[in-house]
Amino acid sequence: MTASKHAVVIVGYGGMGSYHARLIQGHPKLEVTGTFDLLEGRREASREDGYPAYDSYEAVLQDAAVEVILIATPNDVHKELAVQALEAGKHVICEKPVTLSVEDFHIMVSSAKEAGRTLMVHQNRRWDEDFRVVRQMYRENTIGELFRIESRVHGANGIPGDWRHLEEFGGGMLLDWGVHLLDQLLYMIDSRILRLSSRLSFILGNGVDDGFEAMLEFENGISAVVEVGTTNFITLPRWYVKGTEGTGVIEDWSLQGRTVTRNPDMAHVEPKPIQAGVGLTKTMAPPSEEATITGTLPEAFHMPCSFFDNFAEVIEGKAEPIVKNEEVLRVLHLIDAIFQAARTGETLKDFDLYPAAPTV
Repeated sequence: MTASKHAVVIVGYGGMGSYHARLIQGHPKLEVTGTFDLLEGRREASREDGYPAYDSYEAVLQDAAVEVILIATPNDVHKELAVQALEAGKHVICEKPVTLSVEDFHIMVSSAKEAGRTLMVHQNRRWDEDFRVVRQMYRENTIGELFRIESRVHGANGIPGDWRHLEEFGGGMLLDWGVHLLDQLLYMIDSRILRLSSRLSFILGNGVDDGFEAMLEFENGISAVVEVGTTNFITLPRWYVKGTEGTGVIEDWSLQGRTVTRNPDMAHVEPKPIQAGVGLTKTMAPPSEEATITGTLPEAFHMPCSFFDNFAEVIEGKAEPIVKNEEVLRVLHLIDAIFQAARTGETLKDFDLYPAAPTV
């Protein structure tokens, strides 16, 4: 290992663990020096990829050369592994969702404080370009002030993998994909939530949700729909946003999309009635070509650095975390509220995303 690099051990060398290894490869300040996994097949895969595999987690904790432990295991053991690592004097990167309860997260954060070590959650989809485009539209009023945001992720392959089907491991789509979409929404919109309603889907017969829909109303006037589906053979756009001067759509992660805005140089033109089914309508008639401007999506909001660049700067005392633990806590509270609203069928009103929360 290069002396100037921080040694990282990945715990859980499945799909995400091996992906992290590829992301860190060649990083100027971080280096993967080994892995640990309970399964021998994954330990062998690690060795084939060039990373030594530890025989036990205790051996990882006892290795003084290891500075950072990256946790990429099933969700139910994140807290236990993280607390042990922090108490052993290691910095921790934890995959999302960081844990399955607000209480467990408080324990993790307290452990980090007591140890004087960094705990950061890998909320990597803040860096997704499609999200950063919408964030730019929100900040710059590209289509006027946004008042409606619809964020969707659709697929038709059911719940992937094995443990994600099981409640005891923290499975389900709200915890798997919802944690990303909700983090994006709260990272973008700094406003209190006035009302929340939700529905969970159990179409596929698993013990956990195979999709969900959450409807949120913010104090600043924005309403939002967040939806994840795994039974959608025809998908809706990844983003559909409405502003006071136009509409924007992003179809997918390849950034196919456009904006349509009001032409400020044209006075209001009364629409002509169109035949709609068996009747006529002016209300739903399209505006004239002269009345609107079709444009391309704006440039994405610029993030100052990557997640791993930021993490390295944080543990060196040179930067503040981009993914802050108080923001992670807010998302965990929102997930709890979505589960509650779906379970009771009630609309939650004017609720606090930091109930009795210690400073984190």
